[in-house]
Amino acid sequence: MHKPFSQACENNRSPIGEVLIPLLSTSASVLELGSGTGQHAVWFAQQLTHLHWQTSDRMENHSGINQWLDESGLTNIGAPIALDIGRDVWPTQPFDAVFSSNTAHIMAWPDVEIMFGQVAETLSAGGLFFLYGPMKYSGVIAAVSNRAFDRRLKESNPRQGIRDFNALDRLALTAGMNLLEDNAMPANNRLVVWQKT
Repeated sequence: MHKPFSQACENNRSPIGEVLIPLLSTSASVLELGSGTGQHAVWFAQQLTHLHWQTSDRMENHSGINQWLDESGLTNIGAPIALDIGRDVWPTQPFDAVFSSNTAHIMAWPDVEIMFGQVAETLSAGGLFFLYGPMKYSGVIAAVSNRAFDRRLKESNPRQGIRDFNALDRLALTAGMNLLEDNAMPANNRLVVWQKT
């Protein structure tokens, strides 16, 4: 099988890392939701050698993730677990942080709600939830490119679409997580960090 590759992962890993790496300096474990190609997992595990990075995704993506993991030779990455939000059973062990990139807008809203609730249950006390991707604010998508992207998503699947930061923040608060940071990222993306109280 040809090893999967995402140019977006290559482009955004350093800006994400500038936010994520300092905040994970004392963390021991991270659960990544939707590991995709596995590129983020390998790169962040290389930068964060003191912690264990646990990958997860739907089963159809596991072979590609495993190719990246096997090639890396890293010992602080966990082989992907089957985790289809809203369908699979979540890990029972607590994690110090949960990271997810470009997932909320391709999930149906009920699954986004499930994700926030399950993340809060999965995090240890004081744990961090990092969510990366495009967002709108008070119903407004500022960037022209993101408006076009949102239209394409909804044409492909009406249950998809760029999510509203305010709605996501309400989900976090309801689940017992407070907003820690909302960071502007390149290519009109955001990296939002919530902390479990």
